[in-house]
Amino acid sequence: MQRLNFPSFNFRFKNSENKIAIFDIIRKKFILLTPEEWVRQHVIHDLIENKGYPKSLISVEKIVKINGMNKRYDGVVFKPNGLINVLIECKAPSIVIDQSTFDQIARYNYQLRADYLYVTNGLQHYYCQMDYKNETYHFLQSLPNYNL
Repeated sequence: MQRLNFPSFNFRFKNSENKIAIFDIIRKKFILLTPEEWVRQHVIHDLIENKGYPKSLISVEKIVKINGMNKRYDGVVFKPNGLINVLIECKAPSIVIDQSTFDQIARYNYQLRADYLYVTNGLQHYYCQMDYKNETYHFLQSLPNYNL
């Protein structure tokens, strides 16, 4: 897999029927290793190992209803009270992050109302802090460390 713009992490892999899978420490199972999954696993490990987010507050690839349709978010980090702290959108490294990517996470966030948005293709990372009172957002240099 392609080298990403993250620190190195120790991942577990297995090869079955000539397909490589990576162990997801959140879902506690091996997942087929796709370019997007490679990015998602880096995000998960970065949040836990470098930013201090508790593994117990992270959720990966769950269905959520958006405008009456079932959609699947890539990841969220919950607050201890159950509200969403961070909404994560992962793309494969070959996917250019553009306005449509931000439109997608904005549609999801309209329903979920996260404090922070995190968009990445593994090479470029974008972080936004939402300001619902003033109906705006602010780009950040990095996602804050866990401090709830």
